Amino acid sequence: MKDKKKGRPVTKPGELKDGYYIELRNKGSNSAVKIRRDTLAEMESTMVQYQRTKIVNYLGQVKNGRWADGKNKGKKTI
Repeated sequence: MKDKKKGRPVTKPGELKDGYYIELRNKGSNSAVKIRRDTLAEMESTMVQYQRTKIVNYLGQVKNGRWADGKNKGKKTI
């Protein structure tokens, strides 16, 4: 027997944690995965690791719920 969740569903969107974010896609795919790293050096090494097999996009750094750099600079994270 499955346990059904009771109560009202969550309506508030989740926020992103502070750190550096990159987006990974398979070639020819529309879906993407966001990956967070704590430091810039860790993020750069992760980008190098995935560049051979995936499309890698740098999204930027998040501080206190806002984008600190990247194409969304100054906007809230949702």
